[in-house]
Amino acid sequence: MNFETKEQVLERVMDMEKPLCPHCEETMTLWEVPDIAMGDGLGWGTPYLFICFNEKCSLYVQGWDNILETMAHKASYRCMCYPGTKQFECIPVFSPEGAKGQVVTDEVLIARENLKESIKRGFSILADCYVSKDWVEVLKLLLDHTEPTKVRIKAAEMLGDIADIDAVDTMGNTKFGNQILSDRIISSISKIHARNFTRSCPFCAEIIKQKAAICKHCGKDVAGK
Repeated sequence: MNFETKEQVLERVMDMEKPLCPHCEETMTLWEVPDIAMGDGLGWGTPYLFICFNEKCSLYVQGWDNILETMAHKASYRCMCYPGTKQFECIPVFSPEGAKGQVVTDEVLIARENLKESIKRGFSILADCYVSKDWVEVLKLLLDHTEPTKVRIKAAEMLGDIADIDAVDTMGNTKFGNQILSDRIISSISKIHARNFTRSCPFCAEIIKQKAAICKHCGKDVAGK
């Protein structure tokens, strides 16, 4: 069975004709489903929906009074539609701004395209660096906070395969603020040490031989440590 990526779903949905809300006949807006599940917690079954954000839609306008009378809550409904279907349902909102943060605007689409291009460019550079064993350039990509996270994670993994021992200090002393990235760094440092038969001194963190008994930097006994 073939599964579509989120990007593939977005491309397919973007080609669809936007449905009209059955309550107000206004064109519905493309909306990205949040990562946190709503409703019964089972998710929507699709990463994108169409939602009516017309403030004068009868469903939305009447929903405030209906929910207040039946549930004693300040909330309303907006009409939603599953892409490619005529399946219209209601999604609860708790303020006039509810759900608007997930609207897929032209600006959002442009930002995503720019991100995709940045990732493609970064991966292309990494591929060339891997062939030429240019670990210095790979390290630069890893340390560049403007690079997409996917590129930096790939760079961290690649350094484990091609970097010299000189890269270890920079890799180990840099704060990345991303757990996945930090984990890849730790794994790659271990691989670099293994290739060079080295390790970090447990006392001063300087690089020493794997079988060293005394650290040449701090003079501590490191045998068996």
